[in-house]
Amino acid sequence: MSQQHHPDRLDMVNASVHSSGAASLLTAMESPTKDTCRPDSPNSYHTTHQEQPAEEENIKTHPSDMIVDNSTFNPENLTTATASSLGYPTESSLEEHDGTVTTNTSFDDLEKGIGPVLVQHQIGAKEPEKSDMEVMARARGNHTANSSYTSTWKISVPPENPAELPVKRAGRIYRGIRHNFFTVYQRLFVICLTANLIPIIVLLVTNRHSTPWGPNRGNVATAVAANVLAAFLIRQEHVLNAFYEVLCATPWWFPLRIRRMVAKFYHFGGVHSGCATSATVWFVLFTALVTKDYASGHYDQPGVMAISYLLLGLFISICLSAIPKFRFVSHNTFEAVHRFAGWTAVALFWALILLVSKAASEAPGADSLGMTVVKSPAFWILAAITFFTILPWLRLRKVEAFPEILSNHAVRIHFKYIKIGPILGVRISDNPLKEWHAFASIPAADGQSFSLIVSDAGDWTKRQITNPSNAYWVRGIPITGILRMAIVFRRIVLVATGSGIGPCLSMLVSHPMPCRLLWSTPNPEQTYGANIMEAVCKADPDAMIINTRASGRPDIVALTYHLYVQSNAEAVFCISNNNLTRKVVYGMESRGIPAYGPIWDS
Repeated sequence: MSQQHHPDRLDMVNASVHSSGAASLLTAMESPTKDTCRPDSPNSYHTTHQEQPAEEENIKTHPSDMIVDNSTFNPENLTTATASSLGYPTESSLEEHDGTVTTNTSFDDLEKGIGPVLVQHQIGAKEPEKSDMEVMARARGNHTANSSYTSTWKISVPPENPAELPVKRAGRIYRGIRHNFFTVYQRLFVICLTANLIPIIVLLVTNRHSTPWGPNRGNVATAVAANVLAAFLIRQEHVLNAFYEVLCATPWWFPLRIRRMVAKFYHFGGVHSGCATSATVWFVLFTALVTKDYASGHYDQPGVMAISYLLLGLFISICLSAIPKFRFVSHNTFEAVHRFAGWTAVALFWALILLVSKAASEAPGADSLGMTVVKSPAFWILAAITFFTILPWLRLRKVEAFPEILSNHAVRIHFKYIKIGPILGVRISDNPLKEWHAFASIPAADGQSFSLIVSDAGDWTKRQITNPSNAYWVRGIPITGILRMAIVFRRIVLVATGSGIGPCLSMLVSHPMPCRLLWSTPNPEQTYGANIMEAVCKADPDAMIINTRASGRPDIVALTYHLYVQSNAEAVFCISNNNLTRKVVYGMESRGIPAYGPIWDS
């Protein structure tokens, strides 16, 4: 949860303390000023932070030891003399030191939020913010803190005259259907489902006069197993990484239209859900056929009947729990149903195959049970399903972690257990049977370690920030992320909000490429720390970093198009929350601009 301030006394103080140091406290109370990472750029300020050893009195000072004036704080109290006496930069101090900022409060304290607490007490605030006190307590702990550094970056405001957005293409109804209700995900789902419904109809029609009625039961069981396998494989780490490797080899000389379609691969979730739904439809048919045979007395196998209905219930529960609205409301329930119902279904499927094969082997002139099982295609398909289900868990292990608290909104967790490749994500958990969370990895400069950024987005992430662990569970192998597809374009625009900067840095650090970066977030320096700011500026010296606490929420679509035109990019990638991602992707795609962003099932 981002830090909340009392609007009548803290906003201007925190804006001043957490500025890059180039503006005075009085200037910080004015509207934000345009700037750039480049010191020689027009309308810019050049910030150089050099951390000095903190005074002993500052190190030992605790809010409870301070004399607090309980009078109401007024902005008029924030004078140049007051700021100078506290050791914070002013216009005169900047001129005297040629722009070099030296404070008697360590920059690490400023970054952690301790600086604002000290200011609040010394200039007369009644009490420090609770969230800042929590940050102070954690900063005194044993967790890793940022080291000293010298850095330059910018905090931007939206341009006054951005490039004018072109008119959207086609009519409103067509755009809504094309970009909202019939996306690539939905199209893949429909293709998979249709490819299964057609043979079902054909089999029912051609076998309507057969005895017993209907298609061959073994063939229907094989169709069920084949669709389940396809749903498994499209989610399997090795298979996904292989697909990405092949598709990312698409050369730049291919027409943009082809590269644009190739980059949509991240909608592969449509294949997963389409095949899973098709498997359920096939199994409904199988259960109906077995029930008819049992009711007519042609198939006296009560065990097969019981397992069939249990499996049907599991199939339906898995499909229902995956409905987007239910999944958003209770993601933990969705994950638990998928995992445990899926495992149970695989076990029951084995029992079903053995019982069906046993019944078939008892017929006159039939093969033995072993030969009947081996000759069944469903047996081999189920063996593959079982193998791919177990494979990730064979690599389940608990690894050491090194948390670096960035603020009360974000933590950066470092790992050293594996060398990470370009643009890969890892899943971590503190309870491997309960819930897993995927994050983009940021490779370290030494190539031997990596980190990931966790921001406050729910109960689990909040716990990692307030009480980070020194070890996490991991399983399987790192998985390629959506931004890997960016390399099929010559130039791109990257749009991120909040901790979405993590996946962007994952790509730009491990696979630098021509791009423009737009990052909109509250208090970026205070929330994510100097190292992240430096990495952003290194990736794109002209990165547009918007502090929404200072300038408000900008028109992301307009700014995205502005950078797209300015940089002559070929595509836009957006890493944000679901609503803003859809808004940016729709805003670009409806104007004919290739745009991509992770969806709920990518």
